[in-house]
Order: sequence, then structure tokens, then C-alpha cells
Amino acid sequence: MRVIVIGGTGFIGQHLVRRIFDTGLDVVILSRRPSKVAEVFERHVMGFAWDGKTANGWSHLVDADTYIVNLAGENIADGRWTPAKRERIMQSRLDAGRAVVDAVQKAATKPALVIQGSAVGYYGPLGEELVDETAMRGSTGFLSAVARDWEKSSLEVENLGVARAVVRTGVVLGSGGALAKMLPPFRLGLGGPLGSGAQGMSWIHVDDEVGAMLFIMQRKLTGVFNLTAPNPVSNREFSKVLGTVLGRPAFLPAPAFALRMLFGQMADEVLLSGQRVLPKRLMEAGYAFRYPDLADALANAVASNTG
Repeated sequence: MRVIVIGGTGFIGQHLVRRIFDTGLDVVILSRRPSKVAEVFERHVMGFAWDGKTANGWSHLVDADTYIVNLAGENIADGRWTPAKRERIMQSRLDAGRAVVDAVQKAATKPALVIQGSAVGYYGPLGEELVDETAMRGSTGFLSAVARDWEKSSLEVENLGVARAVVRTGVVLGSGGALAKMLPPFRLGLGGPLGSGAQGMSWIHVDDEVGAMLFIMQRKLTGVFNLTAPNPVSNREFSKVLGTVLGRPAFLPAPAFALRMLFGQMADEVLLSGQRVLPKRLMEAGYAFRYPDLADALANAVASNTG
């Protein structure tokens, strides 16, 4: 069994690749900078040069015992959304999806499964409502449009006879990622909710993020899966629990107007709005969460962010 990971040097990708490697499976990372693969991973993981757009140079790796995981895409929460940034966010995802389709078309035998990355931003900004995979896509917003087009980018593989699962991921807690950016002010006792703090936060520990993807692969599950813990919270509650875990006060709000001044539209869609998303299909399939409780997940994730 071989797993080809596109986006394997990103936050989630690194954790997934290490877990796959530990299971003894053959794992290959596609990267526009193969040298970065050697820099990131202490142990030997095969890196293949990739042009970021096509299957040139790696389609021969695909056979009936191959699983492709597509996590590639420009970081959404890294800086203000200039027109150029928005274009990179969207185009990087479309290019990666089309490369997967290209690989399937060129492969002599089709892969066992394609896992297509996505995000809970698909559902758009919501209030207190709990939603699962049956919910409609949000009708407005850049993030919802990105998620929609990201998912569609590899849809053609289904018409080519290949099984496909779409994973809509929430805020992933672990060593690095979003939590690493949150921790400095919270450790100084300067943390608190963003804006009103009422916005939903659908979170998942990185061990469950990669565990769920392996669960989907092992069972060749298809369709849409929300990769979130079964207990979403408000941003205010998240801040309170994080403060408790750190033993620090967490009541200083970051004013919405200040966040908008700093980040523009990104503040409204990423920081000041959210959704409460349930992993209904994952639980129905029998996945057992290692970290269903936020306090336990944060305690473990904080301990892993020792820098």
C-alpha cells in the first residue's frame, strides 16, 4: 500500500506523513521543493518533484494499491487577503485538484481511493445552529466559495471510476498550526475572545485529524466527512478553556474593529465568524475520537508546543 500526499510538508500533512510512516506503509510526498522534504523529516520519506499543476513526473507511482491524499493549498489565515493572496488561495487548490485528476487519467491502473481536502468554511458563517454533512453550502463568503471549488477540483476522478472522500476540516489543535499563533498572548495573560466571542469554533486534535483520514483509507469510505470533534464550542468558551489549561486569565477581548483594521475581510470570515459542525458520518462509521473533550485536547496540544 502506497500513500501519495500532496501538501505533505504543511501542518496537517507533516503529522499525517509521520503517522503513515510509523505504520510501515510506503509514503510519498509531492513537493515543488523536494529538498524541503528532507529538511522537514528526520527519517527517510520519499519526496518527488512536482510542478504544482500536473501529474508530470509522478503519475507512474499510481496503481491499484495507491491512496492519494490532496491537502495542498495556500495558507488561508496567513496575512491580509489582498487580491493577489486571494488568487493564490484559490488557484493553488484548483491546480492541485486538477493534478490529481491528471494522474488518475494517466495511470495504467486506477488508485484505490482519493481523499480530497476541504474545510468547514464550506458551510459559511452560522450562529448557534449545529450542522452536519447534510447541511447546504453557505451562500456567501470567499471561504465558502473556496471550499466549494476545492472540492470540485478533483470530482472528475469519480467519473473515472475512482472512489473519493472529501474531508471538511475544522481548527486543528497540535504542535504548530493555529494554536502556536494563539499561545504567546495567552501565556502572557493577554488572551481572550475575538470580537464578541459568540462565533462557533469547530475544532479537532491533530491526532484525530490524521486518525480519521487513516480510518477512511483503511475502510475505503466515500463521500463527505466533517473532520471535527463532536463537541464544538464558542470562541469565548475556547478562550476560557485555553486560559484554564495555561493557568492564565483569558478575558481580554480582541476588538472586532482592530482585527478588521489588521486583517480586512480575513478577520470577518476567519476570526470573527464560524460554525458549529458535527462529525456525524465519521461517528456513524465507528470512528472513536481520542480527544472528544476540548480541555484534554488543549492540554495535550499545549504540552506539544514547548517552543
